[in-house]
Order: sequence, then structure tokens, then C-alpha cells
Amino acid sequence: MSYKNNIAKKLIRQFKYPPYLKDLSKTIASILLEHFILCQKNKDIFWENSVLVAVPLHKKKIKTRGYNQSEELAKELSVVLKVPVLLDVLIKTKQTKPQMELSKEDRHKNLSDSFATANAEKIKNKKVFLVDDVYTTGSTMEECAKVLRKAGAKQVWAIAIAREE
Repeated sequence: MSYKNNIAKKLIRQFKYPPYLKDLSKTIASILLEHFILCQKNKDIFWENSVLVAVPLHKKKIKTRGYNQSEELAKELSVVLKVPVLLDVLIKTKQTKPQMELSKEDRHKNLSDSFATANAEKIKNKKVFLVDDVYTTGSTMEECAKVLRKAGAKQVWAIAIAREE
């Protein structure tokens, strides 16, 4: 779904920004799940040996918002897909500027060395599905995937509800 789509933009904005409608995670996850159902013939094999990992937020951002929107999406997906969510593997180690305020070039620099792993044994040789809300330039997903692969993930796949064009 294109982020320019007014409905998608409004849903995601309300999910991420005041009034912080955390319950939208169910609606947004159901859109993703519908897509998976339509695209997959052999879903059990596809999700085999997999885990879901949410793109982490810095603890100050979580304190402001009250939740991590990517984590909420991952939890909802986990229930239906029967794939575990690992909440203690990927960590945001430094507070960064909001990506939406930066140019494409500055986004890569902004996120450099801002993620780390813990409990790497949980993802060793696993297919990791990295969950985020919006995919814009790919900087966030690329940086997280790099860290996860270095920690032993067999593959890293990206899941996002919208792509900003």
C-alpha cells in the first residue's frame, strides 16, 4: 500500500502520532495478513524456522508514545501466523533524529551504529521477519538487517504496511 494513499496515511499517522491509537495495530495487521493469505500457497513452509522482530524504538520515544508501533504489529501478526515475536533481540542504542525530517542521504548517516543485538542465539540460523510500519528509503530496514545478519540470522525479510513514494 502506498503511503500516499490518504487512508493509509491517516491510519499510520493516528497509530504513530497523537492521539496514539494503539488499537489500530489490529486493523493494520489484518491488512498485512490479508496480503500474506493472497500471496502464499504454502504458508507453513514459508514461515518455518522463522521469527518476527520489530524495529525497535529508543526508550525515550517509547516513553513519549507509550508503545512501539512496530512491536504492536509484530504481536498481532504472531497470533495468526503462529510465528514467535522476539522482543529482546534487536535494540536501539542511541536516540536519533526522526527519519521523516531527513534527506535520503542523511537517513543512512542518522542510523549508523544505532542498533545492536542481544540474545543472538535466538536468531542464529533463523529466517527473521523484520517488522516496521513504513518503508521509505530502506535505511532503517537495511541497518537493522545488517545487525541481525551479523548476529547470525540466516535470512532477513522486511514487512511493512506502507511504502512512501
